[in-house]
Amino acid sequence: MNVILALDAGTTNVKAILVDRQANILARSSVPLAIQFPQSGWVEQSAREIWDAARKALEDCLARGAGHEPVALGISNQRESLVAWNRLTGEPVCPCIVWQCRRSAGICQALRRKGVEDTIRSKTGLQVDPLFPSTKIRWLFENRPDILKLADAGELCLGTVDSWLVWNLTGGKRFVTDFSNASRTQLLNLEQGAWDPELLRLFGVPDSALSEIMGSNAHFGEANLGTGKPVPVCGILGDSHAALLGHGVLEKGKVKATYGTGSSLMSLCDGPQTADKRVSSTIAWKLDHIQYAYEGNITVTGSGLSWALALTGFKDLEVAAKLATDLEDNGNVYFVPALAGLGAPHWDEEARGSIVGLSFGTRKENVVRAALEAIAFQVKDVFDAMQEAAGAKLDILLTDGGASKNDWLMQFQADVLDRQVMRSRTAELSGLGAAFAAGLGCGFWSSTDEVAEIIAPHDLFRPQLEDRDRTRLIQGWNNAVASVKMLSASSSHRQDQSSIL
Repeated sequence: MNVILALDAGTTNVKAILVDRQANILARSSVPLAIQFPQSGWVEQSAREIWDAARKALEDCLARGAGHEPVALGISNQRESLVAWNRLTGEPVCPCIVWQCRRSAGICQALRRKGVEDTIRSKTGLQVDPLFPSTKIRWLFENRPDILKLADAGELCLGTVDSWLVWNLTGGKRFVTDFSNASRTQLLNLEQGAWDPELLRLFGVPDSALSEIMGSNAHFGEANLGTGKPVPVCGILGDSHAALLGHGVLEKGKVKATYGTGSSLMSLCDGPQTADKRVSSTIAWKLDHIQYAYEGNITVTGSGLSWALALTGFKDLEVAAKLATDLEDNGNVYFVPALAGLGAPHWDEEARGSIVGLSFGTRKENVVRAALEAIAFQVKDVFDAMQEAAGAKLDILLTDGGASKNDWLMQFQADVLDRQVMRSRTAELSGLGAAFAAGLGCGFWSSTDEVAEIIAPHDLFRPQLEDRDRTRLIQGWNNAVASVKMLSASSSHRQDQSSIL
């Protein structure tokens, strides 16, 4: 049977799936990825290990789906992570700087002081923040003269994870990316759909080090999977964009939230600009045309829950979550997981995490519950900002990702949001979206209308909380966030005074 092979290269694991014409997943595999934290605020991964995990996931999936013939490969990937490698040798020249890494915070502050933030945002739709590769590249050049020397010689490749994977899959023959990933680098002009010369000069990036930008369902090259027959790579999407397509969101009015290490909310819109600085503009994909979207990126959600488990000594997530959600209430304990700063809608990279409302009666289960609730509260903050940016009521939240499997969390999300929440029953939704892009690229599916007809079913959660209880919970969360931002502002002021002295 002809099938689509899809690779989902996430932050904590790499997955591969085989998909048939009805979007059934016939085989799957998963390989874990390690993350390193070499200094406070730094987050790294081995680029070589990312490639090795991808290769192993593809091989295992094909072995488990023996007898099926992949006609195309689609890729979804963790976004905003930066890989740098030698164009001549194909070897990484430094660890992959992961999207969560905050090492370029000082560069971001300098850009704001220089007064160029509005220019950057008007061109890219993105706030000045260490999340994006632009300042990561600037940091590399300022701190690694050997890498800058390679760039000056035209021997450096700077790419997102998709570019790195395609480079290796094609034996170094193709250095490419798609519009969704390019739009997250803070180097792409959204209106022109091309690398922006002014931004390249601002960040000191030679255009020779950047990949060719192609449509999300283009032919990116021939992948050698060790089967003796090359498989065309016909689809690439950043993982959040892939999840949006996997949900079947092809028109405005719906919001998608992916619950992972961090979380991303996305909703389609007409153009590349928004006056609301709390949310970003981005490119959802380019299939037959460029489709724009609003997006809000939350830096810490699932990773905050993992941190809370380690802090409290729980070994088993399911056990801890059950004990936490069996509590009568949250005990007035709130956790603001600004462990790597606050992303949307606050955009405060200097903020640090805080647990507030502690008392002698607080138990470790309260802390775990606060970490669970923090996921939903942060999603609500971005949802509300996105709704204001859209200027219209957004009625439904579509959810996917690891934490969305928790029924209690999804019900709590519906309660604090006061909206219906629809959870995809497909665990590998980003992979499925990548499969859709590849299938559209190779003619496996004829149109997006055909794709929309085969979208997997969802589970429905309706709000059940009384208004007064919702208001009380949200006020407690808002107070906790306000205290974190106040401390961040105070710290920044002290640093400014110190630099003046």
